[in-house]
Amino acid sequence: MKKIRIFLVLISAAVITNLTCVKVTAQQKDVIQMAILLDTSGSMDGLINQAKSQLWKIVNELASAKKNGAVPELQVALYEYGNDSNSSSEGYVRQIIPLTTDLDRVSEELFKLTTNGGEEYCGEVIDRAVKALSWSRNRNDLKMIFIAGNEPFSQGSVDYKKSVRNSVTKGIIVNTIFCGDAKEGINTFWKDGADLGDGKYITINQDEEVAYIEAPQDAEIAKLGQELNSTYLAFGAAGASAKKRQEKQDANASEINEEVAVQRSIAKASVQYKNSTWDMVDAVKENEVKIEDMKDSELPDEMKGMNAKERKAYVEKMDKKRTEIQARIKKLSDEREKYIAKERAANAGKNTLDEAVLGAVREQANKKNYNFSK
Repeated sequence: MKKIRIFLVLISAAVITNLTCVKVTAQQKDVIQMAILLDTSGSMDGLINQAKSQLWKIVNELASAKKNGAVPELQVALYEYGNDSNSSSEGYVRQIIPLTTDLDRVSEELFKLTTNGGEEYCGEVIDRAVKALSWSRNRNDLKMIFIAGNEPFSQGSVDYKKSVRNSVTKGIIVNTIFCGDAKEGINTFWKDGADLGDGKYITINQDEEVAYIEAPQDAEIAKLGQELNSTYLAFGAAGASAKKRQEKQDANASEINEEVAVQRSIAKASVQYKNSTWDMVDAVKENEVKIEDMKDSELPDEMKGMNAKERKAYVEKMDKKRTEIQARIKKLSDEREKYIAKERAANAGKNTLDEAVLGAVREQANKKNYNFSK
């Protein structure tokens, strides 16, 4: 009888363990991971400028992706290669940012990039990105590398074929973006890199000026994007600097043109724009802090001296205000999309970075059962 009881206990434990594993797996959030590898050698200023100006448009597209009705988490990493200011022993490759959900930081680092002549080793930078980044092990997640440049893909001591094949074995798609003539990109192995990487070979004109289609909603959207900042409550050691980063990226976007400012404002109203590491509202939503247990010195300046009840009410007030502003931006954004739909056709076929990335993302996301809806 004792052996039977022990056996039943073991069976029960196994069943509970399996149910727990199923529960964890069911709750696991889908992610879209994208590593951007940019050639920052002397001839690539146009590419960097396009990356700065089109980041938020790409984010907005990805923010509309859903799988089984759920929105995935977007993670972006950034590398540069081919820049003489980086170490030759590292193949002139530098990881700028690992995979992160902090989109303001991605923007900040893009605006810091400068060009400086060098050796462009595509095999090296792909190898580093595949090995160094914390890629998801879930085969159903969308994992992509976008590498852009204009020198032969085969340069350097690291064989690009080996690097790309290693990427594919981990379920990471390699898309290549050649800045120049399509035939030249084929002759210099950029297409071969994409073919081996199960990705897309794309050519762009890095010096193409992206046409700005002005819409009646633009000024109001940009204004509301600025108003959103008042709902962010900076806390902790990183809070103040992160809030300044947010404001600086607003300014950077506005300096390029109104279109970029509008796209950034729309992105800030999306589910992909999360700042739970420094913003009290997001941190409470993500259950990363308990405001009733925090010391007064740890609170945002706006909340210092408040008791537990007052803290909760203030965070809820800011959350409500943010939600209302985001809803207004979303409504205006939908109206804007309808307004420019007819004009967009006139700019179809532009060989620009955003069009290259968006086309590849949609195609590859669809294969992973994502759908896109604004």
